[in-house]
Formats: sequence, structure tokens, C-alpha cells
Amino acid sequence: MKRDRILDLLHAVAQGTASPSAALDQLAWHPVEPVTAGGQPVVARIDHHRSLRVGFPEVVLCEGKTCEQVVAICARLAAEHDAFLATRADEPTRAALLAAFPDSNVNDLARTVWLAGPAAREPKHTGVILIATAGTADIPVAEEAAVTARAFGNPVELLYDVGVAGIHRLLGEADALASASVIIVVAGMEGALPSVVGGLVAVPVIAVPTSVGYGAAFGGLAALLAMLNSCASGVTVVNIDNGFGAACAATRINQLRSRASD
Repeated sequence: MKRDRILDLLHAVAQGTASPSAALDQLAWHPVEPVTAGGQPVVARIDHHRSLRVGFPEVVLCEGKTCEQVVAICARLAAEHDAFLATRADEPTRAALLAAFPDSNVNDLARTVWLAGPAAREPKHTGVILIATAGTADIPVAEEAAVTARAFGNPVELLYDVGVAGIHRLLGEADALASASVIIVVAGMEGALPSVVGGLVAVPVIAVPTSVGYGAAFGGLAALLAMLNSCASGVTVVNIDNGFGAACAATRINQLRSRASD
């Protein structure tokens, strides 16, 4: 249930135009809504109140779900919130969602589909999340982070291909680094870029190892271990290829900033 709808309901009870029992009946189906698809039993239970508790809504992970299941879940989110974000959507799932929701934004690199409701079209947080990649091959993970951060109401700036193999490319972007409130650094190979950025800025740095690299990179494990052992104190690390998780962490940080400025 949307925040403004709950607020209207509370006002109605306070003004005597709705009874507490009637309000309770409206809230009885929330925050969890069961979803069925394809004649199957319940395939999902949507947490509609997550945004009220944590500041951003539940997101649909498409991996492991059929197209029919994803569309059914997203339809309920759209009906209740005018918006949804679907991640890790393969090409058939992206096509099915676009057919069902023609106004949605499809990002093939990020493998995301985002239906942006009216409340999501303008940033609600003041701090800029800067997303930097070591190389061009890291961009798909960075794009997942960017779409997620924007869907959660954050201003986002992008800084791609500034890895340590040409460190002057990063040093030439000092203004972008200095103006960010949170920096997400996405890197594969040896995973060194977050340590460099962490030694240059005072704001939180969230490192994302990617599975980019040759054999000894072990599918991102080398970058993950390098980031966990960063010599730059205070760098936070998420899982391999987890741009979504990095954006969630950055949003939580930005929410604190927004509350402090209220």
C-alpha cells in the first residue's frame, strides 16, 4: 500500500469518515499479497510495506522464474505502487515485460526492466551516487547498479573505464570524485580500483568485484579477495557481480544524508 494511501486512510479514521474496523479491513491484505500464476499455487508473496520500513521497495529477481510468473508479480506491484523494478531478466522475460508494460524502461546491458511511477521520476535524495568502472567490460554490472539507484530515488553519475592500467584517467576526474556522496566502484581482473578510490575520497566507497578476467581471476574471486584485503581503510565490499546490492547499500547511506538535511 502506498504511503499516501495509508496516510489518507489514517486521516479518514481521525476525521470520523471511516471506522477503525473498515480501515483494518483495508489493511488486512497488507503488507503481504500472495501471487499465483499459470494455475499454480502461490508462487510469490509480495512485501508491499517494504518501502515504508526500509525506504525502497521489493524488487523482482527474474532468475529462476518463468516469464508468466515475473509478469504476474510485476502486475501486482504496478497495480499497488504504479512502479516496479525487475532485475536479471533474460531476453524473453524483458520482451514479455515490455509487451505487458509498454511504458517500462528496458536496459539490455543491465538486464533490467523498470516501470517508473510518478513518484520515482524525480530523485528524492540529494546526494549523488557516482558509479565508476575499471573497464568497459564491467559496464553491465555498473548499469545494474545505476538503474537500481535511480529507481530508488538517487541522482546518479557515471564514470566508466578509469582503471588502474591508466590511472591518469581517474586522476583527471577529481571533480566528479569530490562531488559524490557515495561512490560505487566496479572492477574485475585484479580488483585494485576501489583501493585507489578509497585513498582519494572521504565519502563511503562500495566495491563490486566482477567476474571479468582470465583464468586465474576465478570468475571474480581474485577481485573479491583483493577488495576484501584493501589497504584503503573502510572500503565496503559486496558479492561478485552484485551491482544491485551495491545500489541498495548506497541508497541506505543516502537516506541517512537526506534525513540529516530535513
